[in-house]
Amino acid sequence: MAKRAKPCDLPRLFAALADPTRLRLLNLMAGNEVCVCHFVEILKEGQPKISRHLAYLRKAGIVHARRDGKWMHYSIQPPSDLAANAILTTTLSALAEREPMQADRSRLTRACCPPQKLVVLQRAPSPARR
Repeated sequence: MAKRAKPCDLPRLFAALADPTRLRLLNLMAGNEVCVCHFVEILKEGQPKISRHLAYLRKAGIVHARRDGKWMHYSIQPPSDLAANAILTTTLSALAEREPMQADRSRLTRACCPPQKLVVLQRAPSPARR
């Protein structure tokens, strides 16, 4: 006997899809695994706000997170519930046709994570020599 998929919490899914920032995040993740630093760069929002929205999407069961060193990478996790999966797929297709979402995706192709430069402290003591 085949195991039935757990029904999706549809109110939570629709609430997750009702926010413009979360839609932009999902659009960027469509077909991609995206580092949180790219979201911050492209959306021009602070990391705490981005992380809060990503946590909401994770609780809705449509986003997966993976840690790589100090960075978190996010990707879409298709729901096992057929109705929820159809809703998410339709939403992503609609987003892909919108010009502002296409502009975000274009910025994603040019995003980069340059290494942080070392900060030189003024008047800090030099390290002791051995």
